[in-house]
This record gives sequence, structure tokens and C-alpha cells, in this order.
Amino acid sequence: MEDAEDTVAVVAGRYFCAPYPIELTLEKIGKDFIIADSNGNIVLTMVALHDRCLLEDAKGNVLLTMIKKLKMALDVFLLSNLDEKHCDFRVRGSYLQRDCTIYRGDRVVAEMKRKYTRTNVLLEKDTFVVVVEPGIDCAFIVSLVVILDQITRDYQN
Repeated sequence: MEDAEDTVAVVAGRYFCAPYPIELTLEKIGKDFIIADSNGNIVLTMVALHDRCLLEDAKGNVLLTMIKKLKMALDVFLLSNLDEKHCDFRVRGSYLQRDCTIYRGDRVVAEMKRKYTRTNVLLEKDTFVVVVEPGIDCAFIVSLVVILDQITRDYQN
């Protein structure tokens, strides 16, 4: 049986940890992302600058700043994990195919899939859906997805 600490992962803020699964749509516009909830409301934006990315809430408040470094490892260690014997989160799958699973230990905490709609296909829009499990910080998960995008872009260039 999991204890409460194993089922909740707060990184950007408790506000982003819902007690139910969350489905978010990420639309890539240039180097930036617009993140909307299942009702189409913009909840987050990710602004890519030269050497960093800023995750902002719907009001434009910066929640996280990520400094861009090229690393191919997809194991995530939080600051509280001082010994780094085991990663806190790991990402497996193919980002290029927009088919990834994010784990915390052995538990699936989020999944990413490409979003196919007639408009997306005709306009060649790069849009995908991320489903985040209850209690998991969706702002943090979105940050991981954007980091994957940055790594993939750097690798392709």
C-alpha cells in the first residue's frame, strides 16, 4: 500500500496537483508551448529563451525556470534526493513519436500521446496530449515534456 507521500509529487505548486487525472493539450508554437486543460482554457505557457525556458501560469507568473543543457539522460533527480542512488522520475518511450510514459518509481504518473485532428494534420501542427495522474504536479510534468522537446531539437540540430 502506498503512503500519501508516494502518491503526491509537488514541484511547481500544490495548486497543480489535482485529486483526479488531468488531461492537458500542449500546442507548440515556434519554440514556445501553450498548455490548455480539457476545456480549452490556457493554464500554462512555456516560453523558450536563448538558454532557458520559463514556465508561466495563466496570469504570466513564472513558476519554474529551466536552464538548457544538452543531456540525453531522462532520469530526473529532485533537489531533496541528495544521494542520487535512485531517480525520482524517469521518462521512457519515443519523444519523436510523441509516445512517452513518465514514471515515479514503478508507478506511471503521466503519459504523452500525439493528438490527431483534421486541423493538426492539414496544418502540420505539433500538438499532443499529456494525461497526468491524480496528485502529480502537472506543471512539473509539462516542464519535463518541454525539456524533452529541447533535448530532441538540440540532438536533431
